[in-house]
Amino acid sequence: MEKTPVPLRCFRDCHHFEMFSDDGIETETSREQKKVERTVQGVFSVYQQIHSSPQPALLREQHYQYLKKGLRHLSDAYECLDASRPWLCYWILHSLELLEEPVPASVASDVCQFLSRCQSPTGGFGGGPGQHAHLAPTYAAVNALCILGTEEAYNVIDREKLLDFLYSVKQPDGSFVMHVGGEVDVRSAYCAASVASLTNIITPTLFEGTHNWILRCQNWEGGLGGVPGLEAHGGYTFCGTAAMVILGKEHMLDLKALLRWVTSRQMRFEGGFQGRCNKLVDGCYSFWQAGLLPLLHRALFKEGDSTLSLSRWMFEQQALQEYILLCCQNPAGGLLDKPNKSRDFYHTCYCLSGLSIAQYFGNRNLHHELLLGREENKLAPTHPVYNICPEKVAQAIQHFHQLPVPVQRGDDAAAAACAMDDS
Repeated sequence: MEKTPVPLRCFRDCHHFEMFSDDGIETETSREQKKVERTVQGVFSVYQQIHSSPQPALLREQHYQYLKKGLRHLSDAYECLDASRPWLCYWILHSLELLEEPVPASVASDVCQFLSRCQSPTGGFGGGPGQHAHLAPTYAAVNALCILGTEEAYNVIDREKLLDFLYSVKQPDGSFVMHVGGEVDVRSAYCAASVASLTNIITPTLFEGTHNWILRCQNWEGGLGGVPGLEAHGGYTFCGTAAMVILGKEHMLDLKALLRWVTSRQMRFEGGFQGRCNKLVDGCYSFWQAGLLPLLHRALFKEGDSTLSLSRWMFEQQALQEYILLCCQNPAGGLLDKPNKSRDFYHTCYCLSGLSIAQYFGNRNLHHELLLGREENKLAPTHPVYNICPEKVAQAIQHFHQLPVPVQRGDDAAAAACAMDDS
């Protein structure tokens, strides 16, 4: 059944009333905000002039070709990402699974072999072959292998050494450094919790104190900073909240304050999200911010919040879809931060992830209404904790939970002490 097209925000006469006002006090920040709004308004105006029917299209084939090429060949411009090569695998593979484009078996095997060369002899994965283990590419590599979901992919992961690596970066206060001798921030807690939960290597002491450290990262704004005392930031807020969900401690956060902060980050005119207060819209926050909302909805529902509506959800889902489809697509394939920016695989992944969030979360019975544009725009759903497709999460958990949890030396001692106390 053909649905009635949803009126686009850029076709509404009152749309200009939602633009930024500096109250007569101009700053560099306000000038940049107005510049972005003029650019976005130009995109909306061109769309109005060309299209009488508001049916924005996802450029599926162009994105597929861009991603397919990137999985096999990258230009010299990507040399600066030599320490992020597992990330490139993850960003491309996740984008392809959202588009429901299969990866040929030969390509999947090549990816497995490459990622195995990125695995450190001491456990965890580096940013490329021969590089030191680091939690960020470890997260990307494990996610990429779970997306592939083959026996070959699962067998790449050395779970015993991965556990050793996680203990080597665990700090006495419950936080994690990104690599041995590296920096502490809340990303590392999320990366550690994500890979440990997917691969079934969580031991009794691995995350001891971690939830209390993450709680200290939530500040007066309601969001979370990278470390205690810093400004709230969308990426860090997602990482801290998702880690708390994995650890089963999300109820300890100030959920209402967090909800106020994240919903205030959706831009009134552009429809996309900013990462911090008084910053510009950026397509990648389509996931980092909107992806928080399924987690918050679930947490508040578990707490018995009776104000949650099943018919509409926590943000303007169609406005976010409009921003991504009209302002973040490169006509030649790939997605971007905002108009006039370059495409890249990072923004392609997180714009598509945010688009999936906007299409799916809320009442499943209203999915047809929530989808902006034609049915061909519909992506596969993404898991809001791990940001890979839910069936791949379930498949990985089922596989690794058939295997025993590796025992770390510290947990042997703790178990022995407990046994002595019991006797």
